[in-house]
Amino acid sequence: METVLIILGTAVIVFILLYLLAPLKYEVSSNVVIEKPLPEVFEFISHLKNQEFWSPWGLEDKNLTRSYKGDDGVVGFISSWKGSKRLGEGEQEIINIVPNRSFETELRFIKPFKATSESFLKVYENGKDTEVIWGFKGIYKRPINIFVFFLGLDKKLSRDFEIGLSRLKHYLEA
Repeated sequence: METVLIILGTAVIVFILLYLLAPLKYEVSSNVVIEKPLPEVFEFISHLKNQEFWSPWGLEDKNLTRSYKGDDGVVGFISSWKGSKRLGEGEQEIINIVPNRSFETELRFIKPFKATSESFLKVYENGKDTEVIWGFKGIYKRPINIFVFFLGLDKKLSRDFEIGLSRLKHYLEA
């Protein structure tokens, strides 16, 4: 009985420590250099409908449906999706555009869980080419931060960003 209490007590202490110490804030990003002029790249990435051509999400989902509200490329435009269990349901709204510098959206996940995250695309001149940085940032609520800590979400997102940016590069350079 004493051993069970020690194990249980240790588990509770570990959970409390993880609850308090696992990171709440996150920012994940990847980058690519595209052999095209910055204005051309920015014009393309600042329209959410164009993500259909390069985003890694939805490639394998034959049942994915999308809908749109507003004028694409303008603050307030909303792109919504509904897909498989893996993709879930949500929407992405353009919240800030700094022409030829940055493009920011708010992602609102509805299913399989409710969450909000910010997505950003930043561009920089790199000689005649353009460097694109794509990332997410946000805050995890407790105790979700514990599960994300163990699932390695940052590494998974980085891989997805690398796939998407590779597709973007291929599409724009074709």
